[in-house]
Amino acid sequence: MKSRLLASAGLAAALLFPAVSVQAQDKQPFTYEDLVSMERLSGLTVNKAETHAAFQVRTLNAEKTQGVNALWLTDLKTGASKPLSTASKGGALSPQWGSDGALYFLSARSGSMQVWKTDLNDAEAVQVTKLPLDVGSYKLSPDGKGLVLSLAIEESCQTEEIECTLKVQAEKKDEKSTGVIYDRLFVRHWDTWADGTRNHLFYVPLSGGAAVSLTAGVDGDVPSKPFGDEAEYSFSPDGKTVYYSVRIAGKDEPRSTNFDIYKVDIANPSTHTNLTEANKAWDTGAEVSPDGKWLAYRAMKRPGFEADQFEIFLRNLATGETKQIAADWDRSADSLKWAADGKSLYVVAGDVGKTPLFSVEIASGKVTPLSKGGHMDAFVPLKDRFVFAKSGLDYPSQLFVSKPKAKLIDDGATPLTTINQPVLQNRAFGAFEQFAFKGWNDETVHGYIVKPANYVEGKKYPVAFLIHGGPQGSFGESWSYRWNPQAYAGAGYAVIMIDFHGSTGYGQAFTDAISQHWGDRPLEDLQKGYAYALSKYRFLDKDNACALGASYGGFMINWIASQWKAPWKCLVNHDGLFDNRSMGYATEELWFSEWENGGSVYDKPENYDKFNPALHAKDWSVPMLVIHSDQDFRVIPEQGIGTFTALQMNGVKSKFLRFPDENHWVLKPQNSLKWHKTVFDWLDEHTKAK
Repeated sequence: MKSRLLASAGLAAALLFPAVSVQAQDKQPFTYEDLVSMERLSGLTVNKAETHAAFQVRTLNAEKTQGVNALWLTDLKTGASKPLSTASKGGALSPQWGSDGALYFLSARSGSMQVWKTDLNDAEAVQVTKLPLDVGSYKLSPDGKGLVLSLAIEESCQTEEIECTLKVQAEKKDEKSTGVIYDRLFVRHWDTWADGTRNHLFYVPLSGGAAVSLTAGVDGDVPSKPFGDEAEYSFSPDGKTVYYSVRIAGKDEPRSTNFDIYKVDIANPSTHTNLTEANKAWDTGAEVSPDGKWLAYRAMKRPGFEADQFEIFLRNLATGETKQIAADWDRSADSLKWAADGKSLYVVAGDVGKTPLFSVEIASGKVTPLSKGGHMDAFVPLKDRFVFAKSGLDYPSQLFVSKPKAKLIDDGATPLTTINQPVLQNRAFGAFEQFAFKGWNDETVHGYIVKPANYVEGKKYPVAFLIHGGPQGSFGESWSYRWNPQAYAGAGYAVIMIDFHGSTGYGQAFTDAISQHWGDRPLEDLQKGYAYALSKYRFLDKDNACALGASYGGFMINWIASQWKAPWKCLVNHDGLFDNRSMGYATEELWFSEWENGGSVYDKPENYDKFNPALHAKDWSVPMLVIHSDQDFRVIPEQGIGTFTALQMNGVKSKFLRFPDENHWVLKPQNSLKWHKTVFDWLDEHTKAK
């Protein structure tokens, strides 16, 4: 009997484009070329009057070599969406509505990244800030009097930060030597070498006047590098106080996850108060209640563990009393936002392969789901409804508005955007369903199966077995522009994804289970999940299957190359670990390797060797495609080179794809096309009859 889930998995796309009547079998399969060229929606914001939503859309330039960001506007009364062409000239991103009704955004059209603004009529944009340094992020004050923004300041500049930074940078530019001296770690991070700057916050009055430093002398980045943004700082409702999260660097920054929340008054920026000093783990996401009495924030408990559960805490700003909310809820809060009445918090959290929106009551701690399947990408609560952006395993992020007072905001929600409609309405996607089985320790483990696009009953299909990274991550109901299962389904593959022990969204104990167990517990889950899928889904061709993974998933590819060779016709390893010992010394975020291996390399070398692929490379025999990038400082390029060297020395059929200008991810459009073509050519060569 056909599964109801498999039969109805395309309903999300049908909801977006209900007028489409073409049968799926008559459509062209979704391809990786479609994936790379798609427009991308993000940056949702709604004005105070609740009449309009604004967001940004990234499209490719004419040469399809880079993305260009533009602003869009949606009329919430009519549902009509349109681009703001005048405001978007020269590129525009990070829209925010001001209390004055203007739409603010970032743009580099003046020659540097600055804050600009326009209006509902898409009038010619007006430049708001004219600083000599690029604005990295910003947030508007609720009182409408100013904004807080971040600038990259030279570490040596303790006073007159902007002027000093300009002077120091000019001196560096005039130096004839290229040598750089470091005296502490984090000499490089993610994909850049340390340049001697720190992200600092400044307050800029909208009425004019000089920028006021709020974090002068703070030895840390606000927001954090490399991915921090304005979510790491916030205003009090009266606009007089700023709260920010920062990790003090010192000499031990690469081994620390100790972010603390500080308070600084704009009128007295020389005084900073650490509100979470007692907790030596991660504190972030500070949001003040509408009445100004309580500070809500997210906190971890274990120092040095970046994948610990983010629990929800409240601090009384008058008394300092701190208490945990929903302490029995075994989910990690990705973000939080106050409800207008101050009686509850809206929280996005991973939950069994999905990422819904929840409501958490302050008084009782009661947790109530507010959405169902898919991934909640962004949301804005209005008086009686929500505007939200949501994606799924078979559709990219789109904008919706919920029915008034709906219990589940995505139940019967009205689509507000049709981004990528020409592609989505004319492409066939693979139907999917979630399954469960008994994995390690006889515990329940979940996975997903995705049918090939234009599936034909009774036909056997080659298998792409995708292994997620992290390792504390998840392959579930969300849209990806990198490892997207629909690209494999469109190429004629059935896709299997297992959320093995270590995955997020299944409780913290499940996530914890992988630490110091990289090669046994998750491997058992992968093996049992694969066997279960083969027994349940008769369309899987067990004789033509390839396994693919990136980062931790790449480590697992190297591990199964010696420990689980039998099922695979080929392997694909993207940015995977080869030698755990060298990883422990050469990676930048040392806390990761130390936590996952139970100590440092020199203290616990035996732990690093327990599941070390390099020690088993002599047993490799399955053909492997290796992919690595020069700017990957998380898993350094030598890990990929070492993998390829071992394969070649053993006479194993192998190829090495190198990107000199990419990091841990492949982001440039043409490079992504090259990546996908190389991967699919490799899969086809080993699984499809010629």
